[in-house]
Amino acid sequence: MKNLGYCCINLSLKPNGVSTNRGMIKRTFQEKGLPYASELSLKNILDLKKILEWNVKHDIKIFRMSSSLFPWMSEYKFSQLPDYKAIKKALREAGQYVLDNDLRVGFHPGQYCVLPSPHHRVVVNSINDLDKHSEILDLMGLPKNHKYSLNIHVGGTYGDKKSSIERFIENFKKLSKSTQARLVIENDDKASQYSVVDLYEGLYKHINIPITFDFFHHLFCTGGLSQEKAAKLAASTWPANIRPLAHFSSSKKLNEDTSVMERSHADYLYDSIPQIGQLFDIEIEAKSKELALFNYVKESHKMELRPTLESKSLDTSLKLNL
Repeated sequence: MKNLGYCCINLSLKPNGVSTNRGMIKRTFQEKGLPYASELSLKNILDLKKILEWNVKHDIKIFRMSSSLFPWMSEYKFSQLPDYKAIKKALREAGQYVLDNDLRVGFHPGQYCVLPSPHHRVVVNSINDLDKHSEILDLMGLPKNHKYSLNIHVGGTYGDKKSSIERFIENFKKLSKSTQARLVIENDDKASQYSVVDLYEGLYKHINIPITFDFFHHLFCTGGLSQEKAAKLAASTWPANIRPLAHFSSSKKLNEDTSVMERSHADYLYDSIPQIGQLFDIEIEAKSKELALFNYVKESHKMELRPTLESKSLDTSLKLNL
């Protein structure tokens, strides 16, 4: 399991009240303000350390942290929180634990981080959100490099992929140096959006931004490359001293629920990670989180190899679009 991890929530600890995504609706934030945001943030961060300790106990080295550590963090500076001193201490302790145990952590900021947007306010908000995520990693005392990454998608094409890529590059340069040093970009799951080839030619060649390879997304947006060639191309964009990052998931539609969209992630994995996956540190994107990881390790010898799934999924996709 050395190169496998999971994302954001630990279901094994959840019954014990351990969570890093305590939050509130906007109305509650407006009513209770910074004191309550501070209280929830501190609880989230203290529980982050508990999850990391649990991961180490279970030999899990890779963990995507929740972007909900700080509720409504776009609305304030971290230093304005009443518990900032305790929060800063807790973050540094969590970060030191990451370093002492050679863990890999990072974030996947949400879909509203859209650097190529033609709308100024969207870009300003995106930059603020990304810089805030990077500030958390700074407060943890983690190195400013792609091992501790901020993973995003390019966003929309807005009818002109070339111009959108150019705006992404222009706005990338407005990010803090800390954010620039950590940002990585992921291939999309729609044929009209950004394949590994698009990201390599449009972004990596210009700003040296590494590409996270999503195996499942590649089924829907190949860029004309086989899975193996796309994975190798993505892996080639990473610094020599940092293992490339990948995402792996299975189709919910093919394995659990035929009524959902074909791009939906399953609760568990039903496909073996192909041999090319050994190049990567892999975040398993499954709704059952660490339980899916354990189940995969136990059952992987019974599963289909990914190339079989690739042809099966694409055939199914064609039938669904008739």
